Amino acid sequence: MIHFKNVSRTYQNGTEALRNVNLDIEYGEFVFIVGHSGAGKSSMVRLLMCEDLPTEGDLIVDGTNTRSLTHRQIPKFRRRIGVVFQDFRLIPALDVYNNIAFAMRVVGKPRSEIKKRVRRVLELVELSHKIHSKIDELSGGEQQRVALARALVNNPSLIIADEPTGNVDPKMSMEIMRLLNAINKTGITIVVVTHEHRMIKVFNKRIVELGKGKVVLDTKGDDSDEL
Repeated sequence: MIHFKNVSRTYQNGTEALRNVNLDIEYGEFVFIVGHSGAGKSSMVRLLMCEDLPTEGDLIVDGTNTRSLTHRQIPKFRRRIGVVFQDFRLIPALDVYNNIAFAMRVVGKPRSEIKKRVRRVLELVELSHKIHSKIDELSGGEQQRVALARALVNNPSLIIADEPTGNVDPKMSMEIMRLLNAINKTGITIVVVTHEHRMIKVFNKRIVELGKGKVVLDTKGDDSDEL
């Protein structure tokens, strides 16, 4: 699913964000990416989203070497990836339905399919009753669930959650992680970038720790939790 092969990323100011990273994440895995500020987590996410390219090495995502993509091909490549951000990145002027439907409209899906799929993902994140609510009428946790529904709506093979619990309370953090865990059980690969070690302990999954741009720890979970 994801293969970092001797990947390095050096920025123009000389900062080595990633250094000779080798990492394989298989289809259907759930992986936590952890590390202190400056460890390379954000650079890894940017590479996975094809916002950056490796300075050296190759990154292969879902069978595609990101180095081979042209500028025009990148938007189509990103359709295979759902992304959940800490700050939600919802459109305040639109209601819940249209925030999610927007992600399908931009890729040209028909109205009938959009209607059916939006309702389905809202059921998955337990927000069907908020379908016509405005974004500013929702709690932080509800907004993050809308963002998760939007990430799911185009049937991605991979979801990247970048600090998904950073702006919600502890109770809602557990709920968001429970939803990600349930989504993973449908076969979707989940990569969660986080600094919340309590969450990592509760959900016993694989942990990849970065330090100074390198993988310093790679620990498999037993995947036995049913939270």
